[in-house]
Formats: sequence, structure tokens, C-alpha cells
Amino acid sequence: MSFEPRSVLEPVRPHTLALFRIVTALLFSCHGAASLFGVLGGTRGGGTVPVGQWPGWWAALIQLAGGVLVLLGLGTRPAALLCSGSMAYAYFSVHQEKALWPIQNGGEPAVLFCWAFLAIAVTGPGTLALEQLLRRPAAGGRTGLSAARNQA
Repeated sequence: MSFEPRSVLEPVRPHTLALFRIVTALLFSCHGAASLFGVLGGTRGGGTVPVGQWPGWWAALIQLAGGVLVLLGLGTRPAALLCSGSMAYAYFSVHQEKALWPIQNGGEPAVLFCWAFLAIAVTGPGTLALEQLLRRPAAGGRTGLSAARNQA
């Protein structure tokens, strides 16, 4: 009898992707909430980013709104792509000019979020996503929500 890791791991893959999506998006949205509302420690200097300030306020808005959408699994792929692009922009416009390597320029979080959200955009939301509930056909060809209303 041989151990085949694929046979053991394959059934949990969609749930693992979902948990990766949820944790990544939760952490990302916390950055946005901290910058916009001064919660969870606020910005590095304390306080909030001034409304409309480029690019900080807009980045925080993308972090909060995009993070929440990805967290919930609504419009996951486009929201994750926007989050990924915003982190690529942050890395090259803020961190890269300080030094070549992310370890030197403080850009590790931007790089990790960029690649994590790109992976989410490519792989999709996994399980536990609201968009799957909204699209899932039930008996009679109805979507998940309309079928649930009819059963209630």
C-alpha cells in the first residue's frame, strides 16, 4: 500500500483556496480600515489618511472595498485583480525607489499581497464564496437564493 498525497489533499484543495482567499482579504481590508478610520492601530504616524489624498486615500479605499469583496467572494476575480494591481503600483511607486530588494525597501507586504491577489484572481474564490451561492442552480433551474426563497 502506497501513500498518494494527491488523493488525500485534492478533496481539501477548494476549501484551502477559500481559506487563503478569506485570510488574505481580511488582512488586506484591515489595512484599508486602519488608514481610513484610524482603527486597528491607524496609519503608521497615527490618525487617518486625508479624504481624497492621492494615492494614499484611494489605496486605502481599494484595500477596504476590494478586500471586503474578495473576503465575501463577490466579484472575486476582478476585485482581486484590482487589489493586485494596486499593490504592484504601491511597490514600484513607493518602495522600489528606496532600494532594489523588497527586504531592503520595506516592500515585502506589497509584494506578497500583489502576488497573493493575482493568485486569487487566477484560481478563483474556491468554496465559501457568496457568488457561488448566487449562481448555483437548484432544482427547477433557479439560482441558490431564489430556490431558498421558494423553500421558505
